[in-house]
Amino acid sequence: MTPPRNRKALVRPHVVTAGRARPSRNIFDLVTLVIATSGGVGPLTPEKRRIVTLCQGGALSVAEVAGHLDLPPSVAKVLLSDLVDSGHITTRANAPADPADRSAHERLLREVLDGLRARL
Repeated sequence: MTPPRNRKALVRPHVVTAGRARPSRNIFDLVTLVIATSGGVGPLTPEKRRIVTLCQGGALSVAEVAGHLDLPPSVAKVLLSDLVDSGHITTRANAPADPADRSAHERLLREVLDGLRARL
């Protein structure tokens, strides 16, 4: 009997995170930016080493890191929280929106809402 094809995909994230399902810090959204610090790579797992290398080229979002590693975002968040704890990366929240942009977004959303109300 052959094992299911997706069995590796089910085991790997568990192994990558050393069995943890939650990050040590709850600071990550999908759009949180992560940046490598000037510290060396040191003794890291291959996935963590790859994250640090990716983030040395500039800020990446959590979603981009997960995509580059081909891992679920929840797994990437666990790895990223470990790297923040060890000082290998730092996080940045998104820049606040320009007030002019905000009013344009609000106006667009208001028009969409008005259009939906008109149809209903």
